[in-house]
Amino acid sequence: MKALVAVKRVVDYNVKVRVKADQTGVETANVKMSMNPFDEIAVEEGLRLREAGIVSEVIVVSAGVQQCQETIRTGLAMGADRGVLVLTD
Repeated sequence: MKALVAVKRVVDYNVKVRVKADQTGVETANVKMSMNPFDEIAVEEGLRLREAGIVSEVIVVSAGVQQCQETIRTGLAMGADRGVLVLTD
């Protein structure tokens, strides 16, 4: 069995979030982005399942812009076997 772990690129939890001047959303320019902390926990659990022999492979997947590659690389650095990026606008 394989474990598929969905990961998302979000504003780093140590960064203070600022609202755009026109009140349409959150300012993301020049803001540090990282993997969602809950997704990090999910990747770690997938790795534990692999170590226990329950799953044979851990795959991290993310959907988004090209910069989401960094999030997938973080999952691979944690020990995941493969990463998949679905490019969307």
